[in-house]
Amino acid sequence: MASFSNAVGCLATAILLLGAASVFAQTYDPMAAARKPARSLLGAENAAAPNPEFGGLPDSAGAEETFYQCTACHSTEIIKQQHLTDARWDYLWDWMVKEQGMVEPDEETKELILSYLKGNFSAGP
Repeated sequence: MASFSNAVGCLATAILLLGAASVFAQTYDPMAAARKPARSLLGAENAAAPNPEFGGLPDSAGAEETFYQCTACHSTEIIKQQHLTDARWDYLWDWMVKEQGMVEPDEETKELILSYLKGNFSAGP
């Protein structure tokens, strides 16, 4: 009788775990942010037009500084495809400086660029 009770208990546990996994799979999508268009702080109807002089980056405050800082290592297409959270932009900046050897500009320029990236290519906070 004890082994029957253990078997029933194991079966009940398995059913609960499978049910929880099913619910989790239906609610968690790790790629959801990548499918959303990047938000603009200005809103879609007021988003800045692309500036061809700066590789098609939205023409707003910080575009020029972002263009010259970032294209020293990669194209603007890398920037434009991002849908990172604001916190991830901060992390990525630190990673590029510490691990990739990116030259860090003065604090004012850094904040301008990060504000530009977060305002034009962010998935949210």
